[in-house]
Amino acid sequence: MFGIKADWSLDVYERYFTLGDYSGGEVRWCAGCGDFAVLNTVHRVLRDAQMPPEKSVAVSGIGCSSRLPHYMGTYGLHGLHGRALPLANGVKSRRPDLDVWVATGDGDCFSIGAGPWIHSLRYNVDMVVLIFDNGIYGLTKKQTSPTSLSGTKTNTHPFGAPLPALNPLTTSLGVTNVSFVAQVVDWNPPMLYETIKAAHQHRGTSFVRILQRCPVFSEEFTKPLQDNPDRFVVLEHENGIPMSDAVKRIFGNVVEHDPLDWLGAMKYARDEETLPLGLLYRDPDAAVYDDFSNVGLNTSNEDKIAAIEKAFEQFAI
Repeated sequence: MFGIKADWSLDVYERYFTLGDYSGGEVRWCAGCGDFAVLNTVHRVLRDAQMPPEKSVAVSGIGCSSRLPHYMGTYGLHGLHGRALPLANGVKSRRPDLDVWVATGDGDCFSIGAGPWIHSLRYNVDMVVLIFDNGIYGLTKKQTSPTSLSGTKTNTHPFGAPLPALNPLTTSLGVTNVSFVAQVVDWNPPMLYETIKAAHQHRGTSFVRILQRCPVFSEEFTKPLQDNPDRFVVLEHENGIPMSDAVKRIFGNVVEHDPLDWLGAMKYARDEETLPLGLLYRDPDAAVYDDFSNVGLNTSNEDKIAAIEKAFEQFAI
């Protein structure tokens, strides 16, 4: 009743996010595609970090992997071919409060996007870059990509790809100011989770190459690796990514590698016989471009106009 004094309060409970809060539209990848594993892992990492969906944004270019923003219950930006990284850098520059994720593929990043890839690693803006590498152009139905194995028969090279595959690890490690380089497979969920989680916790550009299954167009890229875990060497260290005993039993070949050791990282990255899994390199002291690009974000419109007019005055005759 009106006029009756009451001593009451409304309890406002803290928000708790479930996996469903990070899910977007109906997923339309092919059955058996490794992209499902990556998407589910990203959802888990965000859920475990309790990152508000409205504070996260997924950015992509073009390709099967670049459908990921459509399957996220966060902000999303599906950009142009090879231009996911410039878009993501722009988002983080103007909105440093957002948690930025980039989904890109071997064609999207290493071919048409090769220039932005190199410069983005050097800028070291705080974001996670997930490379879905299946060694083929999947969305456009089996053309040779930069990481297609030599001899792979594709629609662009029906007699076999003539060139040796690009090595994304050695290329990334060779970029000035790179701060986080890791490699993982999509078919081992515990390792995939720990790797993406470590990338998310790192301040700077976390480059994670994911060897990803494409059972329709590129089964020869990952099937031999799935059948022979001895092709891998698991990198373990107290400064690296935690590896469970179950993971180490599956792969068997486990070595001690300090991710602060750049020369050691390059040694494992260059090995063509045994592929490294885990964190190859991390530099927590690398310059983060956010610290420079975020300057002046709180400047008022009046001050911005005054600064522009002052800049124009130097050209007055």
